[in-house]
Amino acid sequence: MSLTRRLLICVLILAIAAFVGSFLFRIQIAGFIFDRAVKQNFSVDREAALGDGLHVFVCGAGTPLPDPKRNGPCMAVIAGQHHFVIDAGSGGARTMIRMGYPIGKIDAILLTHLHSDHMDGLGEQLMQAWVNGGRDVPLPVYGPPGVDELVNGFNAAYRIDGTYRTAHHGVDIANPEGRGGAPMPVVIPKGPGGQVVIFEQDGVTVTAFRVNHQPVEEAFGYRIDYNGRAVSFSGDTIYDANLVAASEGVDILFHEALNREMVAKMHDAAAAAGRADLAHILNDILTYHATPDDAARSATEAGVRQLVFYHTIPPLPSRALNALFMKDAKGKFAGPMQVAEDGLIYSLPAGSSELKRTRAF
Repeated sequence: MSLTRRLLICVLILAIAAFVGSFLFRIQIAGFIFDRAVKQNFSVDREAALGDGLHVFVCGAGTPLPDPKRNGPCMAVIAGQHHFVIDAGSGGARTMIRMGYPIGKIDAILLTHLHSDHMDGLGEQLMQAWVNGGRDVPLPVYGPPGVDELVNGFNAAYRIDGTYRTAHHGVDIANPEGRGGAPMPVVIPKGPGGQVVIFEQDGVTVTAFRVNHQPVEEAFGYRIDYNGRAVSFSGDTIYDANLVAASEGVDILFHEALNREMVAKMHDAAAAAGRADLAHILNDILTYHATPDDAARSATEAGVRQLVFYHTIPPLPSRALNALFMKDAKGKFAGPMQVAEDGLIYSLPAGSSELKRTRAF
């Protein structure tokens, strides 16, 4: 028997043995995998591993349109010893936990505006922060006028659930005094330069600024500064000089964007399929979202170092579509430019000029 033939027989025998072994011991193998995953997930301290600085967790880079890579709008920030969540889109809270974000330490939730996709996950965010954080006071929720009605509605909707959780886990874990949110309406003067500082503590400054998302009358973006590093979030907007001014010199501008050509093709397909309602909506949204080149223009004028697209329209289920989405922006901004998806972490270490991007999953 030739050496090649003997080798082939040995390989075949090993393959059969591996197959039979995996079948016979599949429960033991599954148990080993599960045990290892549990130890890894409960022992990881993502915050400590990142170190001092400004860190942005992408827990929702999407829109109301289904996207397998993106939940509804949700960006979670660690700034030194403080923690903030920008918007509370559907699925964001679960992704934050999956990413290892310390959801129980959140100082405040910051809503950019009161469109449903930016706040439809607020109930879960508040519940998770309450139970995971052992809170004894409600979590502040900043946002435009009307945020009090919104938060009080979620508080009422989750009241019964809260009584069950206190009964199950006790007051030390689920103190009823700490359940839900505390609405914090933000009033920003209208006109050029409209902005206001809403948080300033331990070297962290959070600034809310007006953006243009008509017909939404009150729409905000946010800037967070810490130890010489800074990021800003556009919220939903068209090109807006106020956003440019408020974002001047930040390390990363996270900007929403809509690609008109791609959405126009979706509009035509919906119309051809007899979906006049959907075609109408797809036509309407063209008027109150920035294009990628609008965002790139803003990034250049503001002198930012890096531009990251989130709240991307249309959905981008494959990364192969990212280049097409950014096509018109490439000549408008000379710095690094990326399309965000859930699971990414952008880190700006304190005392450094470094820009780092890692993936939690």
